[in-house]
Amino acid sequence: MRLSPPASTEAINQGGEVISTEPRINDRIRVPQVRLIGFSGEQVGVVDIDTALKMADEVGLDLVEIAPEAQPPVCKVMDFGKYKYEIAQKAREARQNQTHIVVKEMRLRPKIEPHDYETKKTHIERFLKGGDKVKVTIQFRGREQARPEIGYRLLMKLAEELSEVAFVEFAPKQEGRNMTMVLGTNVKKGQSVSQQKAAKVASRKKEVVEEEVTEV
Repeated sequence: MRLSPPASTEAINQGGEVISTEPRINDRIRVPQVRLIGFSGEQVGVVDIDTALKMADEVGLDLVEIAPEAQPPVCKVMDFGKYKYEIAQKAREARQNQTHIVVKEMRLRPKIEPHDYETKKTHIERFLKGGDKVKVTIQFRGREQARPEIGYRLLMKLAEELSEVAFVEFAPKQEGRNMTMVLGTNVKKGQSVSQQKAAKVASRKKEVVEEEVTEV
């Protein structure tokens, strides 16, 4: 019979006990009976644990408990090492496919100087091209609070000038002394604006070709 390898993944429960987070395999499965699934996926049915272990041993594979909460627990004959590798591979692929969106913040004054405005717009554009969202906040002071339309016009001007790389995800909203707007990015992380444009052009050309073929 194949012996279980030492547990490599552990966790601590609320009682302070160290427990394995991996499924039980082979001699660690300590129940009288299991519902067995064969190596090829065939349903063997409910068998004694000794019978299940023997069947796994005969083909040189492991008996893995895949549904411990079932009555009786469900076990499958498989190559546990290969199974762990495939699970780890899928987890890595899932992490790589995740898009990590960061929300940057930029603060402006209602009567910002043109030079400062252009500098901050450049920073915002860089954030957006990097694939991040940007929360733009207009800070009102004193009598400026009586003229919220100035802040609104400034935010909409900014959104229009950055429309090539951004869209308004959350429209300007007054929050006390501040007015905020969130810009979402049109650029995917790891892809430049020129690459985005090329992809859009290629997509439009494909649509035109498909339409022509349909008409013919």
